[in-house]
Amino acid sequence: MNKINISESISFGGKDLPLIAGPCVIESRDHSLKMAEAIMKITDRLELPFIFKSSFDKANRTSTASFRGPGIDAGLQILADVKNTFDVKIITDIHLPEQALAIADVADIIQIPAFLCRQTDLLISAGKTGKPINVKKGQFLSPWKVKHIVEKISNIGNKNILITERGNSFGFDSLVVDMRSIPIIQEDTACPVIFDGTHSAQMPGNIGTTTGGDRKYIPTLINSAVAAGCNGIFMEVHDDVENAKSDSATQWPLEKLEGLLTYVKRIHETIL
Repeated sequence: MNKINISESISFGGKDLPLIAGPCVIESRDHSLKMAEAIMKITDRLELPFIFKSSFDKANRTSTASFRGPGIDAGLQILADVKNTFDVKIITDIHLPEQALAIADVADIIQIPAFLCRQTDLLISAGKTGKPINVKKGQFLSPWKVKHIVEKISNIGNKNILITERGNSFGFDSLVVDMRSIPIIQEDTACPVIFDGTHSAQMPGNIGTTTGGDRKYIPTLINSAVAAGCNGIFMEVHDDVENAKSDSATQWPLEKLEGLLTYVKRIHETIL
C-alpha cells in the first residue's frame, strides 16, 4: 500500500490512524477556531494525528434556502487562520476546477466531494496542484470502479491519493456500508482508505428539505471500519449538533468525541 505523507507526523497507509474532523460547514471564524482547538486537545491527549476539516461552500444542499457557507474567499481566510493559529493541517472541498490553485494555497489535502468523484476536469485540476487528494467515493459507485478515478489523477503524475468510503445508496432514503469495500479498494488501487463515519449514517433528503440520518449508529460503523483495516477516520463534529447549520442529524457531538476515539484507538491497536 502507498504511504501518503501529509507532514512529518501525519501519514496515511502506515501504522497510525489519523483523524479528519471538524464542523460540516464553516459557520463563523470564532466557531471554527473553537472547534479546532477543542478537537486538537482531545487528539493530543489520545496521541492521534489530526487534520481539521470544514467546507467553505456546501454546493449540494437539498434546498436553495439552506446555509451553504461563507464562500471561497472568506472561507479560505478562516481556514488559514485556523491553520496558522494552531499549526494544524487543513482539508477542504473543491467544487470547480478553477478553485484548485486558491485552495492549494491553504489546504494540505484537497477533497473531492462524493457527488463529483467522477468529474474528470475537477480531478485533474486538483491533481495538478501536487497536493494530496482525498476522493470521497460516490454513493452510486462500486469499490471496483474506484481504480478508474485513481488513474485519472495518477496519470498526470500525482500519486498522493486517498479514498474515502462513505456508503452506498440503498433504496431511496438510506445508505448501507459494505465493509468489504475497504480491502477491495486497498488491493485494487494501493491507496489508503479513510472511513467517513458520519456521512455513512445519513438518510439523504428524508426529512423534507434537509438530509436526515441516525447518529446512534455512527460508533458501530466506525468501529467496524477500523476492525476492517481502514487507514483513517473522517468525522464531522459539532459542539451543538441540534443547531448545526448543515448535517445536524449526523454530526457527532463534541462532548462524546473523546469517548468514541478512545474505544476506536483500542480496536486499532488490537489489529496492528
